Amino acid sequence: MTNVEKRGAAWIVHGRVQGVGFRYFVVREARALGLTGWTRNLWSGSVEVQAFGFDDALRGLEEALKEGPSHASVDELEPIAPSKSLEKTRDFTIDF
Repeated sequence: MTNVEKRGAAWIVHGRVQGVGFRYFVVREARALGLTGWTRNLWSGSVEVQAFGFDDALRGLEEALKEGPSHASVDELEPIAPSKSLEKTRDFTIDF
């Protein structure tokens, strides 16, 4: 039986991911997959992604994050614990 409940997933994206349109890429991909959540730059130079939705969509976003937009260079995709507030999100946004 397929799991039809939504869940949260989160990652830190390491590499050349700031100043290359990475957050906007994440928003486009996540919205196209029907996910909610947010993405933001971190002081370390990495990007955090927090997403909420169905497993297939989360796997799709994870694959997109590994590639990134054309000017980015992803070195590592680090899974982290998702925020407990993800269930309350209604859109996918950039958090500043």
